[in-house]
Parts: sequence; structure tokens; C-alpha cells
Amino acid sequence: MQYDAFLLVSFGGPERSEDVVPFLQNVLRGREVPPERLVQFAEPYELFGGESPLNAQNRALIASVVEEFTSASLPLPVYWGNRNWHPMLADTIREMAEDGVNRALAFVTSPFASYSGCRQYIENIESARQEVGPSAPKVDKLRLFYNHPGFVEPMAERVSKALEQVPADRRQGARILYSVHSLPVSMAQKCEYEAQAKETARLISGVLGQRNWQLVYQSRSGRPSEEWLTPDLGDYLVETKKKENIEDVVIVPIGFISENMEIVYDLDIQIRDLCEVLGVNMVRSQVVGCHKRFVKMIHELVEERFDSLVPRLALGDRGPSPDQCPADCCPRG
Repeated sequence: MQYDAFLLVSFGGPERSEDVVPFLQNVLRGREVPPERLVQFAEPYELFGGESPLNAQNRALIASVVEEFTSASLPLPVYWGNRNWHPMLADTIREMAEDGVNRALAFVTSPFASYSGCRQYIENIESARQEVGPSAPKVDKLRLFYNHPGFVEPMAERVSKALEQVPADRRQGARILYSVHSLPVSMAQKCEYEAQAKETARLISGVLGQRNWQLVYQSRSGRPSEEWLTPDLGDYLVETKKKENIEDVVIVPIGFISENMEIVYDLDIQIRDLCEVLGVNMVRSQVVGCHKRFVKMIHELVEERFDSLVPRLALGDRGPSPDQCPADCCPRG
């Protein structure tokens, strides 16, 4: 099948103080959130002048993708649209239509299957197409990449560099904590999110020859009465320090390919503060970001959609994810 454009699809983030509340209103659309709660959600952003690092990270990734496509003589124009903040998906789809794009491949910046990380983006793209009308291009999502060597191998490199920051005499005992965003259990039971995250963690640890690791969950944001995936990262640190007196942890945010508020605030401020109270040395690995192997992976995912003879790379026993999600996958819950 032929395609004539590439579309990066992401969550989006504010870039100045006056953007924060409108951005959060987009994130929380459809929910009844009292104004005082909205102010609480805005506080972490205000610590950074209202700027999330996510949009800047996406611009850097786009520049790397353009460079990769150009060096490979792949004549695909690159577009970018967000779910929650500018550039909004509908505006980008409209621009694509005006440019004469007929069919595009979309790369979604989430490694795992879940409603918010996969199906909702598909719904967002379709809603944007409906808003634009009959001239809107067809958009096909690229497959999930949680077990692709272009994600696993550069993340193993990131973890290796993080481990080097642990004192040599304590490095062997350092606990590697692979962190992903928590989900309501009712939602997680209807998708492959948990299994895929565990597989990514296992594969990275296998590359490194590490056995001292654990998958943990962070940034829970739901109702207190609702059951969410555990172990929670903070709870795990408290309990493990008490039981095992761990000295060093390396936190690896495999659920996020780019720096965002769940990393620079939830991990680098809140969890780091907790570690200081507990007397635990915390090292946080870099995200995969614009690692050259990861950018090449994006190119490989595009290539395999143009040519069925191109190998569909995947590590482990689960094999490559399908190009098209089943109709009943990843429901809201």
C-alpha cells in the first residue's frame, strides 16, 4: 500500500502559563472537575513556568525523523498533531488535506496497548477527520513497538549509562524499577498493557543480563475508591526500604518515550524527594527520546507498511503487533 505522508501523534502539553488551564480543560473534557481541583492539577506546571517539555521533545523527534527520511531518500512529508494542545489534530489533518495528502501513516508516541495509549488516539484521528470532512486523508496507525529492538536496545543503553552513576561497589545490588503510568484495573483487564510493559522490562533486563528488576506503576490520578494497577512506585520504595534496606534504585520510565510532566515532576521531584527521606540513592535513566536507533525504528515501521517483504522486527516470543487493532481491543473499561 502507498502512503504520501507521515503523521506524529502525541498527547500535547502547554508551553506557557496561560496555556495550562485550557490545556487541562482539554485533558479533562467530559469530566466534572471542580475549579479548585483544576488549580491543583495546574500547580506542577507552574513550577516550570507553565511549560511541559513534551512539545519541545516532539519537535526534536520530528527533526530527527525528517533527517532519517531524507538520508534514506524516503519522500514523505512529516506532520504533527496532538490530542490536547496545539498543534491540534484537526488543524493538522486540515493542513494535510489542503496539501493534497491522500493517505498517511501515523506514529503514536505510546509503546503499549491501552485505551488512552492506543484506541483513544485512533478515535482522536477519526474525530479530526470527521471535523475536516470529505477531503480529509485516510490515516493508518503504525503498529505498537514495545518489543521492537529499536526500542528495547536503546533503552538498554540508557539503563546501562544510568547504572554507571551508582557507586561501583553497590552497583550489583541496585534495583532497576521500570515505571509506566498506572491504569484502572478494570481497564487493564481488557487490554495487553500490563503484559506488554512486563515484556519490555524483561527484554531490556535480558540485554543487560540483569535480574534485579521490578515493574512499577506511577502517576495514578483516579478516584480513591477505584482499584488501580500496583505496585505503586512510591509504595514499593517505602515497603522495599523497610524490608530489604535497599540503597540504590535506577528508575526507568519505559512508559514514556519523551520527557513530560509525569517524569520531570512525578519522578524527578516527588519520587526523588521520597528517596531522600528514605535514604535511598535514586538514579533516573533517560527516555529513549531521539536515540538514533529509535529514530531508525520509526523508519523501519514505515518501510514494512510499504513493502510486505521487509522483516517485521520483534524480540521475544510475542512477535510483532498487528498493523490493525482488533475491533474490540482496548475498550475504555
